[in-house]
Amino acid sequence: MEIFLVELIVILIISLLIVIKSADIFVDNLVEVGALLGISQIILGVTASAIGTSLPEFGSAMIATLSGSVDIGVGTVIGSNIWNIAGILGITATFAGVIKSDTKGLKRDGAVTLATALILMFFMFFGDIGKIAAIVMIIVYAIYLRSLIKAQKEDTEDNKIKIEEKSELEGNNKKSESKLKSIPPKSIAWILVGFAGLVLGCRLLVYSGTGIGEILGIPEMIMGLFVLAIGTSIPELVVTFSSAMKGLHDLSIGTVLGSNTFNILIGIGVPALVLNVPVDHTSLIFDAPAMIFVTVLLLLLIKKDMKLTRNNGLILLATYITYAVIRIFVFG
Repeated sequence: MEIFLVELIVILIISLLIVIKSADIFVDNLVEVGALLGISQIILGVTASAIGTSLPEFGSAMIATLSGSVDIGVGTVIGSNIWNIAGILGITATFAGVIKSDTKGLKRDGAVTLATALILMFFMFFGDIGKIAAIVMIIVYAIYLRSLIKAQKEDTEDNKIKIEEKSELEGNNKKSESKLKSIPPKSIAWILVGFAGLVLGCRLLVYSGTGIGEILGIPEMIMGLFVLAIGTSIPELVVTFSSAMKGLHDLSIGTVLGSNTFNILIGIGVPALVLNVPVDHTSLIFDAPAMIFVTVLLLLLIKKDMKLTRNNGLILLATYITYAVIRIFVFG
């Protein structure tokens, strides 16, 4: 039994390393392709970066659902969303000192993140999350993506006008032309390699996490809410933290907001198309409300000065610790 536990722990560590490296490869090349296509930082954050870093959660939820460990799937998504906001942004703001936010992006992406949390909570009241809820979630995400594409087109047009105006002021009579840079085939290949690594890593993650939980007598929901949720969110932590430290604040905030939206609408929506996703009573009365609470708290903290300060980061971290203590020792 002890030998098997050690083996599972080793597999868990190896799978996390595979997930982290695969996500790193996937995101780096996806971001490079996005930059070549002229996609703005905030759009890149809530799409390419958010989707890329959310693939571990999506993969874990999908594989857990298909293998029958549905509590881990739901727990990983909800726990990951709470950790993304209270943990990741809390840590990042505490060490970076400040994370600035764009008003336009916050209103759009922050509102969508809160709305998706409320949508999940709404469907949880009716019991299992089935195909109808799944279709609604996927449609909502498609509408959101459409609005992002529209916003990107507007940004592109605005940038083009600014460039032309600058050229005229500098006495340059030549009209500026937007050139689409070619995308290196190597980048596409690495994106596929990263995705394959994420699928493999997530499968090992669910297998080892479930095994360890069974041996130690830890409920699947607790494993999903904390161990796997934090483990699969490491890519978000790395991207969010490094972006903030480099001054790429829109990318930092966008990655978290976009990731939370993707986790719910796709991370739960797609598995629910295949099998009904059961709703745990504690998730309904505590975990989901906690997710909504930290989302509202984040938006209120940012809205005050359109930035997250070090003190705000400490507030978020204290909130996560409080949530974890109550969840484990009261509802455990």
